[in-house]
Amino acid sequence: MTANAVEAKVGDAELYRQVAPELIRFATALVGRNDATDVLSSAVVKALASPSWPGVENRRAYLYRAVFNEAQTWLNRSRRRVMLEARASPTERWEMPDIRPDVGAAVAELSVRQRAVIVLTYWADLDSRTVGERLGISDGSVRRHLARARARLREVLDA
Repeated sequence: MTANAVEAKVGDAELYRQVAPELIRFATALVGRNDATDVLSSAVVKALASPSWPGVENRRAYLYRAVFNEAQTWLNRSRRRVMLEARASPTERWEMPDIRPDVGAAVAELSVRQRAVIVLTYWADLDSRTVGERLGISDGSVRRHLARARARLREVLDA
């Protein structure tokens, strides 16, 4: 009996137990140790869910191709994410100034968007149009969030 015939008779769970160690090594070589298990699990799920899976003769080879394809997708997504993050990150560097603990606590109580607007406006010294571009919101939204944040900070700090 050929290896392919044996694979066809073995259940999916047993096949996975047999080939998982070699597939994880393969995935690790392609994407690194941190992402290998995610790539492998995603590839196996997609392979088993594929309508062509029941008719596959060489399931081991099919799983290797599935891991390879998923690794390519994973790496492409990773490159795109890094590129988008680099494009979105500011080129200038600035550091948060030393602030009074009560001001820091009050700022921490703001919503994330209000906090972002406050930090970019006052600590990065950006105008509302630039803050809007960085956050992907309109100039009017920046001004509205800034006004609400200022009101909330006055409320908390004056109490």
